[in-house]
Amino acid sequence: MTKTAETNHAKRVIKVHHVTRVEGHGSIFLGMNAGQIEKVEWQVPEAPRFFEAMVLDKSWKDIQTIVSRICGICSITHSLASIKAIENAMQITVSEQTDRLRILTHYGEQIESHVLHVGYLVVPDLFGMKSVVPLAAANPDLVKLVIRLHRLSNQWMEMLAGRMTHPVRLLPGGFSKLPTTDDLLKLKKDIQDCIPVFNSVAEAVAGLKDKIPDFTRETEYIALVQKGHYTFYHGEIGSSDVAEIMSIQKFESVVNEYVSPQSTAKWTKWHRESYAVGALARYNLNNQFLLPLARKIAGAFGLGSKNCNPFYNSLAQLVECFQVVEHSLAIIDELLGAGIKQEKNTAEPREGEGVGSVEAPRGILFHRYGFDKKGKCVKANMSIPTNQNHANIQKDFEALAPQIADRPSDEIKLMLEMLVRAYDPCISCSTH
Repeated sequence: MTKTAETNHAKRVIKVHHVTRVEGHGSIFLGMNAGQIEKVEWQVPEAPRFFEAMVLDKSWKDIQTIVSRICGICSITHSLASIKAIENAMQITVSEQTDRLRILTHYGEQIESHVLHVGYLVVPDLFGMKSVVPLAAANPDLVKLVIRLHRLSNQWMEMLAGRMTHPVRLLPGGFSKLPTTDDLLKLKKDIQDCIPVFNSVAEAVAGLKDKIPDFTRETEYIALVQKGHYTFYHGEIGSSDVAEIMSIQKFESVVNEYVSPQSTAKWTKWHRESYAVGALARYNLNNQFLLPLARKIAGAFGLGSKNCNPFYNSLAQLVECFQVVEHSLAIIDELLGAGIKQEKNTAEPREGEGVGSVEAPRGILFHRYGFDKKGKCVKANMSIPTNQNHANIQKDFEALAPQIADRPSDEIKLMLEMLVRAYDPCISCSTH
């Protein structure tokens, strides 16, 4: 069928049963009649998972280990959000050394996830290939660079968290085992050695920027904000729509979760019908605090102070890789300068309720727990980044589909799939 014959056909239906190169199961439905969109849906059919129920009646000492199993990619992030909520509930204060080491550990996971997403899942689309397998055959040098960066991040997490997936050293009040001076010196050298590799990958992606769809839609962007910092770990809730900063303790009044009939995952909204979280949201709210390496890459990508093209989320992820690398080197120097000191963890349980929030690679993550006086969990609530992005994907679909309705079905299908992949969704994590 020719393009003209296909696009003028009275009825067309495009179905994608489970989008590939994303985590979990999400589907696309598009129905058209004489070039007019009748129905377009982002559907999540995956069975719910009961994270909150899993931690009820569990000890405060075990919860961060349990919730690390929510996601094999963001296990450190979930552990840290959990620990911060526990410490908030029990009024536990940690040392500056612990705080720095946690941020450094968290950065390893940011690198791992961003490199995985851009290098293995997004770049094949920009080369017009169906996966990283044919890309490895056609462009082995680029894939080898991505693998090297992925290896760096895995070793980074293993050295600080004890394992690269499902950490074992992160505890309320501190760490079960601290890195040595030699560990930190090696990590510093490994990071420095990989800066040229990051540059090469960024240069390759910049050369493919014209392959990124030209699509924009104004929306609300939500992320942690902290004065003077491009933050991933501390801060309160900021929005691109309003100047007001919301306490993380009130996160339920931000996410406003509700049920959508086309999704087993809840949707969210704040000041509009939807909002976006993730690297692009963080960039839009915090780019004035970029460090020199990241600022240079943002300039090379042509990113301004605000970007409303959801496909640019992958570019923002690469910018964040440079931000994380530069800040990590500074943190390591601070730790080495102060000297690693063994600390006694004296944390004790008490009755209370608390919230922890950190930026997962995919966006802002919230954990809330309540505890009895013995430290048993009696209440739990979590809001997952992809959970917060589902409504925004739907609204992007509704805006994009009419713009591309005259194109061949294969091209429409690919662009809608690429849009989903741009959000880097963790769909399984969002169904709970």
